[in-house]
Amino acid sequence: MNRSEKGAPPGEDMVWVPGGEFLMGSDRHYPEEAPAHPVAVDGFWIDRFEVTNEQFARFVGDTGHVTVAERTPHPEDYPSAKPELLVPASSVFVQPRKRVDLSNQYNWWTLVPGADWRHPRGPGSTIEGLADHPVVQVAWEDVEAYSRWEGKELPTEAEWELAARGGLDGAEFAWGDDFMPNGRYMANTWQGEFPIKNTRRDGFEWTAPVGSFPPNGCGLHEMTGNVWEWTSDWFQEHDKVKHPCCTVFDPRGGDREQSYDPHEYAHGLRIPRKVMKGGSHLCAPNFCSRYRPAARMPQPVDTSTSHLGFRCVVRP
Repeated sequence: MNRSEKGAPPGEDMVWVPGGEFLMGSDRHYPEEAPAHPVAVDGFWIDRFEVTNEQFARFVGDTGHVTVAERTPHPEDYPSAKPELLVPASSVFVQPRKRVDLSNQYNWWTLVPGADWRHPRGPGSTIEGLADHPVVQVAWEDVEAYSRWEGKELPTEAEWELAARGGLDGAEFAWGDDFMPNGRYMANTWQGEFPIKNTRRDGFEWTAPVGSFPPNGCGLHEMTGNVWEWTSDWFQEHDKVKHPCCTVFDPRGGDREQSYDPHEYAHGLRIPRKVMKGGSHLCAPNFCSRYRPAARMPQPVDTSTSHLGFRCVVRP
């Protein structure tokens, strides 16, 4: 099957993305996005929306899956961790009351015991009324299990970025170069001064229901903003791509052993990292303007957060 053949949709609310060549990454923003380099991928099907709480609940009901955040960590995996931290928990954004040092993410990220996909902001929270919001607090093992249950896979970083660009090769955003065309918000992001004041001018403070914002050129919703999304690639810097001047076909990221955080590795913590894409509702112009197709960040496979979800693909 070539790049232009698609056949019948393999699932409900899946969109065909024709394969082709595009310029991946960016030379205008954060170091991990550079250098921009030509990439080509085959066509594939991708979920129109991020996987929702309702969909994930069906998966859990059918399989009995217990997410990583709901399990007690093994001490041998975290040799330097304090015993009181080795409890079922997950990372939650907690808004500080005053200006803080933006170089230290722990000024707003807190490991909250009892936070999980059913309680995304901690034990006192719930997903009641949030059935159509993207599921969060899911680690790599969880999203991989869900995709197998669905008979799907997680997208590679290149597939994800091609889909997010929606045919606008080289554009700044998933919808073009203007952040607010005709004064309209196109994604769920942070308005105001991060992390102390969110004016919610786009209508949302936390996650938004899937389909809340206009689709891109491929017919896909919330490819940027709302929640970050897992990809299957092991993280590596783009400057390690071989022959960045030449087109790379169907890249699959780096090596697992090379994806570790160097600082944590030096201190005995060896958790491999995947690439997450797209930015989230916590991205703001004054801090993390990563609501763009080229944006990318490393994410430890054992870590779930209140702003990270996923969507799946099917390859013909």
